[in-house]
Amino acid sequence: MLVSVDMSSSNGSTETPQGRFAVFHEPIRVTLTRTVGIATVAAAIAALWAGGFRHWPGLAVLMLWPAFGGHWVDVFFLNVLRPNLPPTPLVQRGARLATWFVAGVVLALGARLTAGLIFAHLSMGWLTWPRAGLGFVGVELVTHAALHRRGRASFYDGLG
Repeated sequence: MLVSVDMSSSNGSTETPQGRFAVFHEPIRVTLTRTVGIATVAAAIAALWAGGFRHWPGLAVLMLWPAFGGHWVDVFFLNVLRPNLPPTPLVQRGARLATWFVAGVVLALGARLTAGLIFAHLSMGWLTWPRAGLGFVGVELVTHAALHRRGRASFYDGLG
C-alpha cells in the first residue's frame, strides 16, 4: 500500500535498449524514510478514529504492513513477475491487479496477527479478505494515479 515506485530514467523510459524492463532498486534509506513516514501519518489519522493518541504507536506498527510490505510487493512484481509475463498491456495490468489483490489479503493477515499481539481488545472482524484485497488495490490505484499525474512511471503508463 502507498508505494511510490519510480523506475524512470532521465529520459522517462524504464526499458533497456533491448526492450526489457530495467530492474527496480532504491536505497533502503529512501524506502524506510518514505514507508515509515506514510505509516506514521496514517496511524495518526487512524488514532483519531480508534480512540485517541495513546493508540498511535501500535497503529504505526500496523500501518507498516501495507506501507513497507506494499513496497516489497511492488518490487516483487516489477523485478520478478513482470519480466516473465507477456509484454501486452492487458496481461501486465491484469497481473498487477491480481498481485495487489492477493498481497492485500496477505498483508491484512499479517496486520491482524500483529494487532492481536499489540492490542488486547482490538476487533478487526470488519477486515475480511475481499475488503483487504480490494482496499489494497484501491489504495495502489490512487497512489499510482498521483505518480502518473506527476509525470512519474506508474501502473497507468505501464512503466512503473
